[in-house]
Amino acid sequence: MRLSVDTNATSLDCMFLHILGSRPIRSAVFNPGETFDSFACGFGPDKTGPYNPPQARKKPKRPIHERKTMELETSPGSTPLRTPVHTLGVVSYLNARPLNEFLQKRCDMRLKPAVPADLAQMLAEKHCDVALLPVVDYWRHRDRLQLVSDACIASDGETLTVRVFSKRPADKIQRLHIDGDSHTSIILAQIIWRELYDCELELSPWDSSDHGSLDDVEALLLIGDKVIRQRPLGFGFEVDLGAAWKYLTGLPCVFAAWYGPRDEDFSELAKALTEARDQGQAEARRIASEAAGQHGWPEETAIRYLCETLKYRLDDSMRAGMDRFFKFAVDHGLLR
Repeated sequence: MRLSVDTNATSLDCMFLHILGSRPIRSAVFNPGETFDSFACGFGPDKTGPYNPPQARKKPKRPIHERKTMELETSPGSTPLRTPVHTLGVVSYLNARPLNEFLQKRCDMRLKPAVPADLAQMLAEKHCDVALLPVVDYWRHRDRLQLVSDACIASDGETLTVRVFSKRPADKIQRLHIDGDSHTSIILAQIIWRELYDCELELSPWDSSDHGSLDDVEALLLIGDKVIRQRPLGFGFEVDLGAAWKYLTGLPCVFAAWYGPRDEDFSELAKALTEARDQGQAEARRIASEAAGQHGWPEETAIRYLCETLKYRLDDSMRAGMDRFFKFAVDHGLLR
């Protein structure tokens, strides 16, 4: 039997161990550095005396991502039980379910959902170890971030969930109200209108919770589940930004990928993220069927979305699409 304890924890309370062929060890409290034997646990020499636990010293706990793993192995060759050692910043949209589904079942992963636009700040403030970051936010912080895995969210054409709804033809739009949940889509819309329609859009923020403000909205950019669940009425024209990007460049469009601090070693985590992606893709139909109602999607549409529309592997064509996107953004002065 092997017991190793988080050296940052102040005590290990009420630990019950049962070893085959021996008697159970009673409840114990002990401090780092103390010997784990009958006397340190407060038992008499015969291991049957009264239990008088020593007082544990209290000190503030460090954030989970800074603490060491607590590991308990109860028999030779068994798999150690571990506390969560990686906190992942994720998005809660349906499009991320194939990436997240099997991560949330692991005891060594903790998922923190947020809208895409908030993940960069979470990562910078160390509220998570890695994040499913919009590629625009990676570019803005590329001096201190690294790509962790080849798992991503991308499309090779239509996206279904990154769309501009308009009351006028696309080439007549002058002002675009924007859903601030995604930084990548806002840059992508500006690139498409400048390249395809030779038009610099005037951008205005729009609050998706303000349902009564559409009368004066000429065009509206929406992303995520709300495109399906809260499809705006009264807009006769639509532009799917993934399809427009494919028409413009002939390349896929990458919206998000796993990124983390440049000075960290994520080799083991990368394997876990890749494995979770592969499992999620293999079971995408089941995931879509089970999650459709929760996200407000028709089941058949959700299945087509996860199984056909979206791509989750960052291959050479995806990287070429990212490079072209960044070049356009820099050339147009949208990224610096």
